[in-house]
Amino acid sequence: MSSDNSQTRTRILKATHDLLAAGEGEVVRMSDIAKRAGISRQALYLHFKTRAELLVATTHYLDDLKGEEERLVASRTAKTGTERLEAYIEAWGNYIPDIYGTVKALLDIRHKDEAAASAWDERMQDMKEGCEAAILALDRDGDLSENYTLEEATDLLWTLLSVRNWEHLTLECGWPQERYIAEMKVVARRLFVTD
Repeated sequence: MSSDNSQTRTRILKATHDLLAAGEGEVVRMSDIAKRAGISRQALYLHFKTRAELLVATTHYLDDLKGEEERLVASRTAKTGTERLEAYIEAWGNYIPDIYGTVKALLDIRHKDEAAASAWDERMQDMKEGCEAAILALDRDGDLSENYTLEEATDLLWTLLSVRNWEHLTLECGWPQERYIAEMKVVARRLFVTD
């Protein structure tokens, strides 16, 4: 891909991110994105064949922008399952506030926008895989509670760490971010780690 194409692609992704974060639940149209990026709609479709493809790419752009891979190093290199569980909770829990504008936009419009739903579902599947890796690490160490199967524990951790739960505790209940992280670790240890 030429440098000019790469720069145009980045402008498109930035424009999409900016519009989503500022959209307050409104569907962002391809024409809006093209205008914000300073290109024609036809040029936009040369880079992204569908709106769904663009929204999925925007979530990955945001991951790159916010250093998602670096945030996950501690979880991926943890020596024990319990360390991995706690490192994952910290990485994901502290990532949510950094991506919340775009995430909230996708959440707000996904029920009326198939492309947004596709982007959201893909992103949450990636997050679920991180939960599964933490649960598998606990199981490998023989530390996973016998109360849950691997699948049940993964589903429960995935739900516990959902953006909606973060939203409720930090934004609606007023918990400081540090308390949210600390309490999620405590709850997860109680649920998933054997005594």
